[in-house]
Amino acid sequence: MTTQITAAASGQFMLGGDRRVNRLGFGAMRLAAGTFTGPARDPQTGVAVLRQAVEAGVDHIDTAGFYARGEVSANDLIRTALAPYSAELLIATKVGPLRGADGMPTGQAGPEQLRGLVTEDLRALGLDRLDLVYLRVGGMSEPGGESVADRFAALAELRDEGLIRHLGVSNVDAAQLDEARGIAPVVAVQNQYHVHHPDDAAVLARCEEHGIAYVPFFPLGGGFDPIEHGRLAQVAKRHEATTAQVALAWLLANSPNMLAIPGTGSPDHLAENLAAAGLRLDAADLAELTG
Repeated sequence: MTTQITAAASGQFMLGGDRRVNRLGFGAMRLAAGTFTGPARDPQTGVAVLRQAVEAGVDHIDTAGFYARGEVSANDLIRTALAPYSAELLIATKVGPLRGADGMPTGQAGPEQLRGLVTEDLRALGLDRLDLVYLRVGGMSEPGGESVADRFAALAELRDEGLIRHLGVSNVDAAQLDEARGIAPVVAVQNQYHVHHPDDAAVLARCEEHGIAYVPFFPLGGGFDPIEHGRLAQVAKRHEATTAQVALAWLLANSPNMLAIPGTGSPDHLAENLAAAGLRLDAADLAELTG
């Protein structure tokens, strides 16, 4: 499957009632390094990938201050590549995790620490206001089991001050989403979800009910849960596509509220991911993929 296709072919979603974005965006996690523990990537390649993404219609970039390896930071690359930013570009970031001495996000910020994390993202990205800030809860643990109220309220205060336009939550269960929505509007949820991990029906249903974007992290498995599978390969062969393209198309077909943000540090992989915006799966494909 070749691509001259742009991200606009994925369709659009009205985020927060005032920002229309293409449903296929870009995740910046792999810009600084290919894996959580891998070596830093060439910054110039990251800059080139970001510019290629925006030229191909990507208008939603998801990042975080802890997407960094050594001196290479995703936020710095975004500013270098794209500032001054187009008014059509939405940049989302996440706060909550704290980096340890090894550079890994191993701790959680308390409410009193979130202002500093937001201020640092503003500085690194070169912005006066962040379009969308997620409260990222927990590490790699399953969602649930803790209150988000105090931390989300701290972010809501920053929103009231004008430092943040919209708020989201990440790695939450339905109860935590409801708790956050009782404090301030939630426009996006970012949870783990992909073709082999479709177990978030309650949260996705709430998002659809309330007009909230659902933004799956690790849409291609994240390196922890390989998506290569016989059923994917069969559907990919029928469409003359790759398994990654089928996995992304499956996400977009699952819900009109779904925004896919596959990430890469490779221009070739970026082109492959963008081509998924034009791939349409039929009912038979979807039935086969869901087993």
